[in-house]
Amino acid sequence: MTTPHKALSEKGVPQHELLTQRSFIRSLGAADWLFALVIAAVALFAQSQISHQMDVYETVILWASAGITVLLGWFFKPMRWFVPLCLLLAYAALGLYGGDIKHGDSFLLKYFFSSQSAIMWQCAFIVFALFAYIAGGLLAVKQKNERNTLLGMGTAFAWVSAVAGFTGLLVRWHESYLLRPDAGHIPVSNLYEVFILFLVITALMYLYYEGKFAVQKLGGFVFTFMAVVVGFVLWYSVSREAHTIQPLIPALQSWWMKIHVPANFIGYGAFCIAAMLGIAELWAIRREEAGKATSLPASQVIEEVMYKAIAVGFLFFTIATILGALWAADAWGRYWSWDPKETWAFIVWLNYAVWLHLRLVAGWRGKVLAWWAVVGLFVTAFAFIGVNMFLSGLHSYGTL
Repeated sequence: MTTPHKALSEKGVPQHELLTQRSFIRSLGAADWLFALVIAAVALFAQSQISHQMDVYETVILWASAGITVLLGWFFKPMRWFVPLCLLLAYAALGLYGGDIKHGDSFLLKYFFSSQSAIMWQCAFIVFALFAYIAGGLLAVKQKNERNTLLGMGTAFAWVSAVAGFTGLLVRWHESYLLRPDAGHIPVSNLYEVFILFLVITALMYLYYEGKFAVQKLGGFVFTFMAVVVGFVLWYSVSREAHTIQPLIPALQSWWMKIHVPANFIGYGAFCIAAMLGIAELWAIRREEAGKATSLPASQVIEEVMYKAIAVGFLFFTIATILGALWAADAWGRYWSWDPKETWAFIVWLNYAVWLHLRLVAGWRGKVLAWWAVVGLFVTAFAFIGVNMFLSGLHSYGTL
């Protein structure tokens, strides 16, 4: 006689898993299915418009991206309005261009909808969000409350920054084809573009954890780091004119780039969030040990969010590393060559693999793991940008 939790269906699937799957499907409402229909319609429209520029691999990527977007919208409900809004704004920009890059001098494009305008709005609202989160956190300590208007403004500004950034990337993609019809490309080909993608991903991941764990007061930590990245983006734009759209170099003219780079930066974004949460946890532990009041959540809550972030980041970084190896085999004839970028990617992967092992298997908690996450930021930063600055190898096409 089998116990209920081990009972199997006729198809060999555990009954409790079937019940979970059915309960998830039943939990989907009309808005969820409408969102799925909208994304499918957008994918179909995109394929009908640019099918002549797509091979079979890019078609697969398009529909896989649509499916992932639907699942993401079902899992993280705000994405049901975020994605359609960004698509609508980007499509409006396409209409304003009317197929001619010279129309970029029109008022709406010049100040709102061109890629560079949208990205500058993204940078501005990241700074606005930072000040709102910090001011809201200080006010929460003074008034001894959990939420206030300033924290709510921080969340709103964070969402606006993500919308502006993602819209800017979509419009930049179209602009690359307007500038060079035979050399247009997805905007993840240089440090400037991937930094914008990084800011979008980091904001969205933080907003997910903020909503799930009710940790608005951690926004100041995460957006402090994002504001530093904004400073770099602005410097990079002014001093190197990195915002100009350049044709792809031969090494990057591959459909692998469309899946390898985004997966990589989900990992980078998660690791950077974890580092900022590590600083927050160390601060919370210090205040708790001193018996002093703090606006931050309990250190155990912060560590749980940090663990979730590292787990997600590790998953996507692993996927990105595997995709990178496949791309290397396709481009260079070998999966791994111990190029400096590959070596440091492996160091980053190993660093967080050990972190997860120590927490899940060895049962470590507290200050050690918090410090480890903070130090991990420097390891990750060197792998991301330090290698490009100081080392040379097969990946030397992304230098500063």
